[in-house]
Amino acid sequence: MKKQFAALILALVPAFGFAAGPSVALDKVDIDLTDKAALQDGLQTFANYCMGCHSAQYQRYERVATDLGIPEEVMMDNIVFSDAKIGDHMKIGMTPDDAKAWFGAAPPDLTLVARVRGTDWLYSYMRGFYVDPSRPYGFNNTVFPNVGMPHVLAPLQGLQVLPSTLPEGESVACKQVQVVENGRKQFDPLTGTPITHEDCEQLTVVPGSGELTEAEYDEKIKNLVTFLAYSANPVKLESQRIGTYVLLFLAVFFVFAYLLKREYWKDVH
Repeated sequence: MKKQFAALILALVPAFGFAAGPSVALDKVDIDLTDKAALQDGLQTFANYCMGCHSAQYQRYERVATDLGIPEEVMMDNIVFSDAKIGDHMKIGMTPDDAKAWFGAAPPDLTLVARVRGTDWLYSYMRGFYVDPSRPYGFNNTVFPNVGMPHVLAPLQGLQVLPSTLPEGESVACKQVQVVENGRKQFDPLTGTPITHEDCEQLTVVPGSGELTEAEYDEKIKNLVTFLAYSANPVKLESQRIGTYVLLFLAVFFVFAYLLKREYWKDVH
Protein backbone atom coordinates (compact mmCIF):
# COMPACT_ATOMS: atom_id res chain seq x y z
CA MET A 1 0.00 0.00 0.00
CA LYS A 2 2.83 2.37 0.90
CA LYS A 3 4.57 1.60 -2.39
CA GLN A 4 1.39 2.34 -4.34
CA PHE A 5 0.92 5.63 -2.50
CA ALA A 6 4.54 6.63 -3.18
CA ALA A 7 4.13 5.77 -6.86
CA LEU A 8 1.01 7.95 -7.04
CA ILE A 9 2.87 10.89 -5.49
CA LEU A 10 5.77 10.51 -7.93
CA ALA A 11 3.34 10.38 -10.84
CA LEU A 12 1.62 13.59 -9.75
CA VAL A 13 4.78 15.64 -9.17
CA PRO A 14 5.54 16.27 -12.88
CA ALA A 15 1.89 17.15 -13.51
CA PHE A 16 1.90 19.75 -10.75
CA GLY A 17 5.20 21.14 -11.99
CA PHE A 18 3.85 21.55 -15.49
CA ALA A 19 0.61 23.12 -14.30
CA ALA A 20 2.39 25.67 -12.14
CA GLY A 21 4.65 27.08 -14.84
CA PRO A 22 6.22 30.53 -14.53
CA SER A 23 4.67 33.00 -12.12
CA VAL A 24 3.02 35.65 -14.30
CA ALA A 25 0.34 38.16 -13.32
CA LEU A 26 -2.34 37.65 -15.95
CA ASP A 27 -4.95 40.20 -17.00
CA LYS A 28 -8.54 39.05 -16.61
CA VAL A 29 -10.84 38.91 -19.61
CA ASP A 30 -14.59 38.34 -19.56
CA ILE A 31 -15.79 36.70 -22.75
CA ASP A 32 -19.33 36.12 -23.97
CA LEU A 33 -19.76 33.11 -26.24
CA THR A 34 -23.26 34.30 -27.15
CA ASP A 35 -21.88 37.49 -28.75
CA LYS A 36 -21.98 36.58 -32.45
CA ALA A 37 -20.42 39.91 -33.52
CA ALA A 38 -17.41 39.31 -31.25
CA LEU A 39 -17.06 35.73 -32.50
CA GLN A 40 -17.21 36.82 -36.13
CA ASP A 41 -14.63 39.56 -35.58
CA GLY A 42 -12.40 37.09 -33.75
CA LEU A 43 -12.70 34.62 -36.62
CA GLN A 44 -11.75 37.31 -39.13
CA THR A 45 -8.69 38.27 -37.06
CA PHE A 46 -7.72 34.61 -36.76
CA ALA A 47 -8.04 34.04 -40.51
CA ASN A 48 -6.20 37.24 -41.49
CA TYR A 49 -3.35 37.19 -38.98
CA CYS A 50 -3.02 33.71 -37.46
CA MET A 51 -3.80 31.15 -40.15
CA GLY A 52 -0.68 31.95 -42.12
CA CYS A 53 1.19 29.81 -39.60
CA HIS A 54 -1.36 28.25 -37.23
CA SER A 55 -4.03 25.75 -38.20
CA ALA A 56 -7.30 24.90 -36.48
CA GLN A 57 -7.39 21.41 -37.91
CA TYR A 58 -10.06 20.05 -35.56
CA GLN A 59 -12.57 22.62 -36.80
CA ARG A 60 -14.43 22.66 -40.09
CA TYR A 61 -15.26 25.82 -42.00
CA GLU A 62 -18.87 24.69 -42.35
CA ARG A 63 -19.34 24.09 -38.62
CA VAL A 64 -17.86 27.49 -37.78
CA ALA A 65 -20.04 29.23 -40.36
CA THR A 66 -23.17 27.53 -39.01
CA ASP A 67 -22.41 28.23 -35.35
CA LEU A 68 -21.45 31.87 -35.97
CA GLY A 69 -24.37 32.62 -38.30
CA ILE A 70 -22.22 33.28 -41.37
CA PRO A 71 -23.67 32.51 -44.84
CA GLU A 72 -21.63 29.95 -46.79
CA GLU A 73 -20.77 32.34 -49.63
CA VAL A 74 -19.57 35.01 -47.18
CA MET A 75 -17.43 32.40 -45.40
CA MET A 76 -15.84 31.24 -48.65
CA ASP A 77 -15.18 34.78 -49.91
CA ASN A 78 -13.78 36.29 -46.71
CA ILE A 79 -12.35 33.50 -44.55
CA VAL A 80 -11.26 30.66 -46.86
CA PHE A 81 -8.22 31.91 -48.78
CA SER A 82 -7.13 28.55 -50.21
CA ASP A 83 -8.72 25.96 -52.48
CA ALA A 84 -10.36 24.32 -49.46
CA LYS A 85 -14.03 23.39 -49.58
CA ILE A 86 -16.61 24.53 -47.04
CA GLY A 87 -16.64 21.07 -45.43
CA ASP A 88 -12.86 20.85 -45.04
CA HIS A 89 -10.87 21.18 -41.85
CA MET A 90 -9.21 24.53 -41.17
CA LYS A 91 -5.68 23.54 -42.16
CA ILE A 92 -2.80 25.60 -43.57
CA GLY A 93 -0.45 25.14 -46.51
CA MET A 94 2.77 25.44 -44.50
CA THR A 95 4.49 22.10 -44.01
CA PRO A 96 6.05 21.13 -40.65
CA ASP A 97 9.51 21.00 -42.28
CA ASP A 98 9.18 24.54 -43.65
CA ALA A 99 7.87 25.80 -40.31
CA LYS A 100 10.78 24.25 -38.45
CA ALA A 101 13.26 25.78 -40.89
CA TRP A 102 11.74 29.26 -40.61
CA PHE A 103 10.78 29.41 -36.93
CA GLY A 104 12.89 26.71 -35.29
CA ALA A 105 9.75 24.73 -34.42
CA ALA A 106 6.38 24.10 -36.04
CA PRO A 107 3.74 26.59 -34.79
CA PRO A 108 1.12 24.73 -32.73
CA ASP A 109 -2.41 24.05 -33.84
CA LEU A 110 -4.73 26.48 -32.06
CA THR A 111 -8.02 24.58 -32.01
CA LEU A 112 -7.71 23.65 -28.33
CA VAL A 113 -5.28 26.32 -27.15
CA ALA A 114 -7.91 28.04 -24.99
CA ARG A 115 -8.39 24.81 -23.04
CA VAL A 116 -4.66 24.27 -22.63
CA ARG A 117 -3.63 27.82 -21.75
CA GLY A 118 -6.83 29.49 -20.60
CA THR A 119 -8.45 32.67 -21.87
CA ASP A 120 -6.66 34.98 -19.40
CA TRP A 121 -3.29 33.64 -20.54
CA LEU A 122 -4.13 34.15 -24.22
CA TYR A 123 -5.44 37.66 -23.62
CA SER A 124 -2.34 38.64 -21.63
CA TYR A 125 0.02 36.97 -24.09
CA MET A 126 -1.35 38.75 -27.16
CA ARG A 127 -1.07 42.07 -25.32
CA GLY A 128 2.38 41.33 -23.90
CA PHE A 129 4.64 41.83 -26.92
CA TYR A 130 7.23 44.60 -26.68
CA VAL A 131 10.12 45.84 -28.80
CA ASP A 132 13.35 43.94 -28.14
CA PRO A 133 16.09 44.35 -30.79
CA SER A 134 18.00 41.40 -29.31
CA ARG A 135 15.32 38.95 -30.47
CA PRO A 136 15.34 37.47 -34.01
CA TYR A 137 12.01 39.08 -34.94
CA GLY A 138 12.54 42.25 -32.92
CA PHE A 139 9.94 41.50 -30.22
CA ASN A 140 9.83 39.77 -26.85
CA ASN A 141 6.90 38.93 -24.58
CA THR A 142 6.26 39.48 -20.89
CA VAL A 143 4.07 36.38 -20.54
CA PHE A 144 6.24 34.07 -22.67
CA PRO A 145 9.83 35.37 -22.45
CA ASN A 146 12.02 34.77 -25.52
CA VAL A 147 9.10 33.43 -27.51
CA GLY A 148 9.91 32.52 -31.10
CA MET A 149 6.67 33.92 -32.54
CA PRO A 150 6.72 37.21 -34.49
CA HIS A 151 4.33 39.92 -33.32
CA VAL A 152 1.99 39.61 -36.29
CA LEU A 153 -0.48 42.12 -34.84
CA ALA A 154 2.14 44.86 -34.45
CA PRO A 155 0.62 46.91 -37.33
CA LEU A 156 -2.63 47.05 -35.36
CA GLN A 157 -1.23 47.57 -31.88
CA GLY A 158 1.82 49.62 -32.75
CA LEU A 159 5.25 49.53 -31.12
CA GLN A 160 4.92 48.63 -27.46
CA VAL A 161 7.96 49.23 -25.27
CA LEU A 162 9.05 48.15 -21.80
CA PRO A 163 10.77 51.14 -20.14
CA SER A 164 13.48 49.04 -18.49
CA THR A 165 14.64 47.72 -21.88
CA LEU A 166 15.03 51.12 -23.56
CA PRO A 167 18.54 52.30 -24.51
CA GLU A 168 20.18 54.79 -22.17
CA GLY A 169 18.85 58.29 -22.71
CA GLU A 170 15.47 57.14 -24.07
CA SER A 171 12.31 57.15 -21.99
CA VAL A 172 8.53 56.97 -22.20
CA ALA A 173 5.85 58.53 -20.06
CA CYS A 174 4.89 56.59 -16.94
CA LYS A 175 1.38 55.14 -16.73
CA GLN A 176 -1.25 55.73 -14.10
CA VAL A 177 -2.48 52.27 -13.08
CA GLN A 178 -5.20 51.32 -10.63
CA VAL A 179 -4.08 50.01 -7.25
CA VAL A 180 -4.92 46.33 -6.69
CA GLU A 181 -4.91 44.77 -3.23
CA ASN A 182 -5.70 41.11 -2.58
CA GLY A 183 -6.86 40.77 -6.16
CA ARG A 184 -9.37 43.64 -5.90
CA LYS A 185 -9.18 47.00 -7.60
CA GLN A 186 -9.23 49.84 -5.12
CA PHE A 187 -11.64 52.81 -5.26
CA ASP A 188 -11.92 55.96 -3.20
CA PRO A 189 -14.67 55.25 -0.60
CA LEU A 190 -16.02 58.81 -0.83
CA THR A 191 -15.95 59.57 -4.55
CA GLY A 192 -15.88 56.07 -6.01
CA THR A 193 -13.05 57.03 -8.35
CA PRO A 194 -10.24 54.50 -8.95
CA ILE A 195 -7.16 54.83 -6.73
CA THR A 196 -4.12 54.93 -9.00
CA HIS A 197 -0.37 55.15 -8.74
CA GLU A 198 2.39 55.97 -11.21
CA ASP A 199 4.02 52.89 -12.72
CA CYS A 200 7.07 53.42 -14.89
CA GLU A 201 7.48 49.73 -15.75
CA GLN A 202 4.17 49.26 -17.53
CA LEU A 203 4.18 48.33 -21.21
CA THR A 204 3.54 51.50 -23.21
CA VAL A 205 2.55 51.84 -26.86
CA VAL A 206 4.37 54.55 -28.79
CA PRO A 207 1.62 57.05 -29.75
CA GLY A 208 0.60 56.90 -33.41
CA SER A 209 2.59 53.76 -34.19
CA GLY A 210 -0.44 51.49 -34.65
CA GLU A 211 -3.66 51.49 -36.63
CA LEU A 212 -5.82 51.01 -33.52
CA THR A 213 -6.08 52.80 -30.21
CA GLU A 214 -5.16 50.87 -27.07
CA ALA A 215 -8.83 50.30 -26.25
CA GLU A 216 -9.61 49.16 -29.81
CA TYR A 217 -6.68 46.75 -29.80
CA ASP A 218 -7.74 45.30 -26.45
CA GLU A 219 -11.23 44.75 -27.86
CA LYS A 220 -9.76 43.11 -30.96
CA ILE A 221 -7.75 40.69 -28.81
CA LYS A 222 -10.77 40.00 -26.59
CA ASN A 223 -12.75 39.03 -29.70
CA LEU A 224 -9.91 36.81 -30.91
CA VAL A 225 -9.77 35.05 -27.54
CA THR A 226 -13.56 34.67 -27.62
CA PHE A 227 -13.30 32.85 -30.94
CA LEU A 228 -10.50 30.61 -29.65
CA ALA A 229 -12.59 29.80 -26.57
CA TYR A 230 -15.49 28.82 -28.85
CA SER A 231 -13.15 26.77 -31.05
CA ALA A 232 -11.87 24.81 -28.04
CA ASN A 233 -15.41 23.79 -27.05
CA PRO A 234 -17.90 24.51 -29.85
CA VAL A 235 -20.68 22.48 -28.20
CA LYS A 236 -20.61 24.47 -24.95
CA LEU A 237 -23.50 26.77 -25.86
CA GLU A 238 -25.60 23.85 -27.09
CA SER A 239 -24.78 21.93 -23.91
CA GLN A 240 -25.87 24.88 -21.78
CA ARG A 241 -29.11 25.22 -23.77
CA ILE A 242 -29.92 21.52 -23.37
CA GLY A 243 -28.87 21.64 -19.72
CA THR A 244 -31.49 24.31 -19.05
CA TYR A 245 -34.24 22.03 -20.37
CA VAL A 246 -32.86 19.09 -18.38
CA LEU A 247 -32.99 21.10 -15.15
CA LEU A 248 -36.55 22.22 -15.93
CA PHE A 249 -37.53 18.60 -16.57
CA LEU A 250 -35.97 17.48 -13.29
CA ALA A 251 -37.78 20.26 -11.42
CA VAL A 252 -41.15 19.16 -12.84
CA PHE A 253 -40.28 15.49 -12.30
CA PHE A 254 -39.44 16.22 -8.65
CA VAL A 255 -42.93 17.62 -8.07
CA PHE A 256 -44.62 14.48 -9.43
CA ALA A 257 -42.14 12.22 -7.60
CA TYR A 258 -42.91 14.00 -4.33
CA LEU A 259 -46.67 13.71 -4.87
CA LEU A 260 -46.26 10.01 -5.69
CA LYS A 261 -44.18 9.52 -2.54
CA ARG A 262 -46.91 11.15 -0.43
CA GLU A 263 -49.49 8.85 -1.99
CA TYR A 264 -47.42 5.76 -1.22
CA TRP A 265 -46.71 6.78 2.36
CA LYS A 266 -50.02 8.35 3.38
CA ASP A 267 -51.16 5.24 5.27
CA VAL A 268 -47.79 4.60 6.90
CA HIS A 269 -47.49 5.92 10.46
